[in-house]
Amino acid sequence: MITPFRIDIPQADLDDLHDRLARTRWPNEVEGAGWDYGFPLARLKELAEHWRTGYDWRAQEAALNELPHFTTEIDGQNIHFVHVRSANPDALALVLTHGWPGSFLEFLDVIEPLSRDFHLVVPSMPGYGFSGPTRERGWDLTRIARAWAELMRRLGYERYGAQGGDFGSGVSTALGVVEPERVVGVHVNYLPTRPDPEVALSAADEARLDKVRSLMANRPPYQALQASTPQTVGYALTDSPVGQLAWIAERFAQWTDPRTPVGDDRMLTDVSLYWFTATAASSARLHRDTRRGTSPCPVPLGVAVFAHDITQSVRPLAERLYDVRHWSEFDRGGHFAAMEVPDLLAADVREFFLGLAPG
Repeated sequence: MITPFRIDIPQADLDDLHDRLARTRWPNEVEGAGWDYGFPLARLKELAEHWRTGYDWRAQEAALNELPHFTTEIDGQNIHFVHVRSANPDALALVLTHGWPGSFLEFLDVIEPLSRDFHLVVPSMPGYGFSGPTRERGWDLTRIARAWAELMRRLGYERYGAQGGDFGSGVSTALGVVEPERVVGVHVNYLPTRPDPEVALSAADEARLDKVRSLMANRPPYQALQASTPQTVGYALTDSPVGQLAWIAERFAQWTDPRTPVGDDRMLTDVSLYWFTATAASSARLHRDTRRGTSPCPVPLGVAVFAHDITQSVRPLAERLYDVRHWSEFDRGGHFAAMEVPDLLAADVREFFLGLAPG
């Protein structure tokens, strides 16, 4: 059963958030500290005060409710999604999948341009936002992909494409693996490529791999914690709004292109979604439950590489595992491409899927 859904956060939850923000216990900061010690105190205080006194959740909620929201239960888990149909009844459907610490909100600015040519299904991953929390082990990328396959069947889509970044990239390629007869193609804007001594690379590609090697050798602290003890970190983030704010705002600050920052209100809406749904721990579990390694995806792949992403994909390595049909390089934009440069991402997604031969 598919049920219409409307966002309506209780006023008591808003009041509680404002009260907690007003009573924050702030740590001290050493003189001259910057990003080398973590999120700077002055900037976090500025964001927290705006969240408490300037940010308007009700205005954001009203805007979000202009979209058609639904829920359904799949594999024992509540699944929330936005479903926007194109004016063209014969349009191809696309399922758009977010990552961490994002949400379905990532795609707000690409829904309108993409819906001119495609039916759009934008789910919240299990454990995230209104699809959370999860209550059992095992919600990895493949299980999420199988849930998306069932969701698309329930919506009546026999053939469709998939798009995603961050974890959404892994879900999208996994969807191509589990439903190759239905998935016409996969487009991603994040595709980790591991070194392979058998592949000859250019100097530019070797420089990209050096960044990958550095990341692998120095695992980011947030990732190590969420992959090892998501429950432990979840206590702090679920009880302290400033803790949740710092945890997510640091990623936005470090992963975006300085020329295309995500606005404070948009970021705070994302943080608020995690806070009001108490999904810090359940969203973090995806880092623990996801198995490392890459499975070859048999369907056509399109890749968009943004200059300021965490890492940049290396095409010769990608082509060892994927049927790469489309490859784009952009000199601006970062990890949150759908929020930072929605015009570039939407145009690239459109070009890839409209360019696929029907079949």
